[in-house]
Amino acid sequence: MIKGTVHKYGSNVDTDVIIPARYLNTTDPKELASHCMEDIDPEFASRVRPGDIIVAEDNFGCGSSREHAPIAIKASGVACVIANTFARIFYRNALNVGLPILECPEAVAGISNGDTVEIDLESGRITNITTGETYQAKPFPPFMRELIEVGGLVNYARSKLKQ
Repeated sequence: MIKGTVHKYGSNVDTDVIIPARYLNTTDPKELASHCMEDIDPEFASRVRPGDIIVAEDNFGCGSSREHAPIAIKASGVACVIANTFARIFYRNALNVGLPILECPEAVAGISNGDTVEIDLESGRITNITTGETYQAKPFPPFMRELIEVGGLVNYARSKLKQ
């Protein structure tokens, strides 16, 4: 179960504003997190808390295919991203690093910046604690939840090799 405060954004939030190119000289997750969303929301890194949730409109993560973007988001403490739609490469990169993402237009429409939201990844149920509204996203199948729970594709593959 995930529970946190919402940081809401619009459409076409690209990887260049999620983690600006000037910070791509590092792969350190903590350093990337300190600059996450800097060009669209300069106070994000100081406001975000572990368990918080990003909610965005259409085409979240568009732009270049840098894996740094979901790493920066996850390292900043964000526990899940909910959007109407995701750019395909961001979607895959997020899963590769173990960042849960859900597509749910109804939730995006009903959730406001600053709301407290609870997410059950197993069922796909999203509850806006602030308003009492609930929404249903398509849940991940068990193997994808396991991939997210172990921290991404590399850790998932390692765990399977040990069996």
